[in-house]
Amino acid sequence: MLVLSRQRDETIMIGDEVEITVVDIRGEKVRLGITAPPHVPVHRKEVYEAIKREKQAAAAATGEQPKVESLANRKHGDNGGR
Repeated sequence: MLVLSRQRDETIMIGDEVEITVVDIRGEKVRLGITAPPHVPVHRKEVYEAIKREKQAAAAATGEQPKVESLANRKHGDNGGR
């Protein structure tokens, strides 16, 4: 795990497409802003895990391999070509 220190309004780049900016710090809570293209799924871990469980249950019923899609795709009704 890479651990970085950042202050408010400072940004971390992941590759060329993903920016993570420290938006606010209040006590022990940090607010992050994430800019990523629509094809890159971005979720809080608990949401990701819930989606993953949903996909696994559906895949078990149909015999397909589950894949977690981005919220942007779910919102716009695009199912990634499936």
